[in-house]
Amino acid sequence: MSWNIDGLDTANLKQRTRAVINTIKAEKVEVALLQEVVADSESVLRESLTDYKIISGGTSSKEGYYTAILLHKQHTHLDDFETVPYFSSTMGRNLLVVNSSVKGVPMTLMTSHLESTKSHAGERKRQLGIGLNRMKDASTERTVLFGGDLNLRDKELESIGGLPEGIVDVWEETGSRKEARYTWDTYRNDNLATDGKWRTRLRFDRLYLRQCSPPAKLKPVYFELVGLQRVPDVNRFPSDHWGILAHFDILSGSGDSRPFGALSAKEAEESQAKSSSLRPENSKSSDAPASSGKKSGNPEAQPSEGPPPAKRPKD
Repeated sequence: MSWNIDGLDTANLKQRTRAVINTIKAEKVEVALLQEVVADSESVLRESLTDYKIISGGTSSKEGYYTAILLHKQHTHLDDFETVPYFSSTMGRNLLVVNSSVKGVPMTLMTSHLESTKSHAGERKRQLGIGLNRMKDASTERTVLFGGDLNLRDKELESIGGLPEGIVDVWEETGSRKEARYTWDTYRNDNLATDGKWRTRLRFDRLYLRQCSPPAKLKPVYFELVGLQRVPDVNRFPSDHWGILAHFDILSGSGDSRPFGALSAKEAEESQAKSSSLRPENSKSSDAPASSGKKSGNPEAQPSEGPPPAKRPKD
C-alpha cells in the first residue's frame, strides 16, 4: 500500500488516521508506504499498529511532515534503512529507503513525497531521477518497489524519456484499470474544498517495480484504490488522496506462485469483478469527464489545478 494520509489537515486527524489503520488491518497489508505523516498521526499509528514496525523518514521537513514505511512483523524482516535528502528541495522532501525481506523475498522498499505544485516540476523531475537511479543501482539480488505521492504529471515523465528499462509501473502492468487511475480527484473527493472551476483529477500516487535478476520473484496481479468511503461521524474521507493497494504473487523457480498481499491472482480476478463499478459515497458518473483508462491517456487535458493554498504547498 502507498498512501498520502494528509496529516497536514488537522481537522478530524485522529479519526481519519484510525480509518487508515482500519484499512491497513482489513487488507492485511504487508508493507505500507505513507506520506504526510505528522507527529500526532504517527502516535496514533504506533499505538494501534503494534503488529507493524514503523520506520520514520524523519522530520527534516520544516513543515513537520514526513514519510514512513510500515512492515508487518510476522511477514517481514528489516535489514537496514536510510534517508536520502533532496538538497535542493524547498519543502524538506527526501527519499526513505528500507532494505528488508518480505515473505522471504529480499526487497528494497522506497517511498517519497516529491515536490508539490505544478510550478515545481523541474525540482520534482530531479527528485524522481534520484529515486529511479536508486532503483537501477540497487543490488540485483533484491526486488525493488518505489512508491509514494510523486505529484507526477504524465507529460513530466515523458519529458525525461519515460521509465528506465527494467522498471515498470504497477498500475500499467495490471491492466491500467480506469477505476484505479486517478488518486488525486477533486471531482470525487471533497476533503479539500475547492471552487468548482479548479476541480481536477490526476494520477499523483504511483508504484514502480524493478525485478531482481532472473528469475523474477514478484508478479503484479491486481491494483486498486482504497479510502473511498467516508469516515463515520466525520463525513469526510480518510485523506484528500485515495490510497493505492497492489497485490502480487510470489513466483518460485518452477513457475508456481503463492500470494504476496491480501489476494491471490484468482481472488484478484473475483475482486475485480465485484469492484469494477465501485464509487465513493454520493458520487455520480456525471461528476467528471469520462476517461479512456488507456496507457496513453492524458490527464493533463483536465481543468487547471488552480492556485495552491496560501498557507502551505499542497498537491
